[in-house]
Amino acid sequence: METNGMARRSKQEYLRTIHTRYQQAGRAEKTAMLAEFTQVCGYHRKYAIGLLNRPLPASPRPRRAPRRAACYSEAMIRVLAQVWEASGYLCSQRLKAALPQWLPWMRPRVSLTAALERQLLAISPRQMDRRLQPRKRTLKRRLYGTTRPGSLLKHQIPIKTDHWDVQKPGYLEIDLVSHSGASAVGEFLHTLDSVDIQTCWVERQAVLGKSRHGVVQAMTTIEQQLPFPLRGIDSDNGSEFINDHLYAFCQRPAGQAIQFTRSRPYKKDDNAHVEQKNWTHVRKLIGWDRYDTHAALEALNVLYADLRLFQNLFQPSMKLAAKIRKGSRLIRRYDRPQTPFERVCACPDADPRKLAALRGVLQTTDPFALSARLDQQLERLSRLAHRPSPQPREARPLPRRRTTRSPWHGWTFSPRVRRPPHAPARPAVKKPAHTVGPGATITRLAKGEARGNTAARGA
Repeated sequence: METNGMARRSKQEYLRTIHTRYQQAGRAEKTAMLAEFTQVCGYHRKYAIGLLNRPLPASPRPRRAPRRAACYSEAMIRVLAQVWEASGYLCSQRLKAALPQWLPWMRPRVSLTAALERQLLAISPRQMDRRLQPRKRTLKRRLYGTTRPGSLLKHQIPIKTDHWDVQKPGYLEIDLVSHSGASAVGEFLHTLDSVDIQTCWVERQAVLGKSRHGVVQAMTTIEQQLPFPLRGIDSDNGSEFINDHLYAFCQRPAGQAIQFTRSRPYKKDDNAHVEQKNWTHVRKLIGWDRYDTHAALEALNVLYADLRLFQNLFQPSMKLAAKIRKGSRLIRRYDRPQTPFERVCACPDADPRKLAALRGVLQTTDPFALSARLDQQLERLSRLAHRPSPQPREARPLPRRRTTRSPWHGWTFSPRVRRPPHAPARPAVKKPAHTVGPGATITRLAKGEARGNTAARGA
């Protein structure tokens, strides 16, 4: 019966609008309203008369969409947010893997009931993202870098062009992160960041300046702290790495030599593992302030000593397992979230004495107390930052330069530039014909003639 494309709800609203007026109108007005109603709604005349003469149907009740009751209480979300903040703002997959390890240390701080514990262990990563979304909107990101290329020994240090495919721990990607603030003048602190490819184990050391001796000393400290033997390092092309000292550190005549490779120039994707850690493990914590004192150097190394335990023992990480290309989409598959210490324990080449010492630290260390101690050390380090004075510099007036510009400015005649008084006005003449090809010419008018002598009047 409905022949046009008008929606049913719109027809009902139109009917409710004219129904009262139709009941009170005269015969002529009813005829006009009926004709208009049938034309607008596409109804048959007899069907429209029946709609307008009978009482209006009752208004439909608003449809209430069924909503499922909340499975997770606000108390549980507050506890989850507390664990998320203390664990260093882990993503939902890593936070899900870390909850069983952090839960025993949470009981002395918060009165956890059996129902709250069940909810904490049952919540999915997707639900964590939804519930923690309002707290994630305050995170910001900035980028910075001061790497300078090195020109020595490039012919002796090979470029690594293939992807990492190692089955043993001990192959590190290293990089230097500067803490120069807004000015790179003088000496300031740097962080030597290193990450193991197989286990995602992270080590950092702070050095003052980019001296070769400081980098080698930091690499020696990192090698002593690793729970597995150092087998290879891969760096960028900065002069702090491409030098004789680090090359001699890797070429050991007495023991097993360390593989030393470098990335392609201006290709940060070659060192993607350590570039990611530069942001998550250095910049997000230290920031972009300037540190250039020995007190800041000592405070930063003390901070890194605690961060080494916190991030390697208590923070699970996800490792990329495979990439699948489906048309224009690239799907990444990750393995089960594990802490770097769990991956080291699964490797047969790990040092058993260092593993036993780390197990003792893991059993006796409260991650919440360690997180609070890290916050205190970060506040202490922030007080040691060298910040410039907020007073603006005095603006000096620039000397007025006298320049004479030709009307032929930029190879285009500009009528805005005045001619000198002694120069006569240029008459508007036709320009000579320009030959394009053999036997073909194009005549081009002068600029003043093409625009109604505007240029001539301006001159």
